Amino acid sequence: MVRGKKVSPVLEERSKKALSMIQPNSIYFAHPINFYNTPHERDLIKKITEFFPEYHIENPNQTHHQENYPIWKQETGSGMNYYFDIILPEMQAGIYLPFQDGMIGAGIFGEMQFLSDSGKKIWQINHYKEISRIFNLDLTKKLSVEDTRKRVY
Repeated sequence: MVRGKKVSPVLEERSKKALSMIQPNSIYFAHPINFYNTPHERDLIKKITEFFPEYHIENPNQTHHQENYPIWKQETGSGMNYYFDIILPEMQAGIYLPFQDGMIGAGIFGEMQFLSDSGKKIWQINHYKEISRIFNLDLTKKLSVEDTRKRVY
C-alpha cells in the first residue's frame, strides 16, 4: 500500500526508497527535459537556491526519478503517476520554467496545477532567471502532450 492505494511490491519498494530521499521543506523544480544536465539548468538551480534559502530543491533530473518514471509507466500506464502519487504530495512549494515563448509543457503544467490545487505556493522562473509568484496558472499557456514532445525531442 502506498498512500492508501494497493500497488505492486515493486512500486511499494521503490516508493519507500524515493520518499526516503526527499528532504524536509522541499520545493519542486519543474522544467523541460531538454534543459536537464545543461549549464542553464545549473544556473537556474543556483538562482532558485539563492532566492529560496529555506527550501531544498527537489529536481526531477535525478537518477532515482529517471529510473522510476518508466517503471510507473509500465505498472500504472503513466510515468507521471510517480510524480503525482509519490513526489508532489511531499513538496511544500513548486517552481517551474516555461519555454522561452512563455508556453508551459503539459507535464509541468499538470505538476504545478497539482501543487496549486493542494494549497501550495508556486512560482515561475524565466530564462533570464527572474522569479515571480504565480497565483493562477494561465490555461492558454498550456501545451498539449504532443506539442510539448515536439519541443523537447
